[in-house]
Amino acid sequence: MNIAIMAHDGKKELMVQFCIAYCGILSEHSIVATNATGKLVAEATGLPINLYLTAAQGGVQQIGTRIAYNEIDLVMFFADPTRPEMLGQVNEISRLCDVCNIPFAANVATAEVLVQGLRRGDFAWRDIVNPKKANPQKA
Repeated sequence: MNIAIMAHDGKKELMVQFCIAYCGILSEHSIVATNATGKLVAEATGLPINLYLTAAQGGVQQIGTRIAYNEIDLVMFFADPTRPEMLGQVNEISRLCDVCNIPFAANVATAEVLVQGLRRGDFAWRDIVNPKKANPQKA
């Protein structure tokens, strides 16, 4: 599974702690992230993370494009609801996830449910949605 992680400044430490707690599960998947969040998580966990631009430079849009092309299977974007000016990014990503049927978490509670689902194999249906990724020889 390809997992995208992003976090507003006020939630970056929470994302780091979350990824430390679930490092064992996350290590079995490919992770992409906006630059600042990804660097913090990679340093704290040792997880290999494909870094995109910072959010200010267009990293959220880069991840949004991958979502639109069905190259992302799960998105965790820890939003800071006390900064309403930042919620436009979250709404854009959430809308793309809705359009493409991609599981989305905007807070740690939902992210925990999704990661536990990953552990159980609840998202195997994503391989049906994106068969090229599931079996590259058939592409």
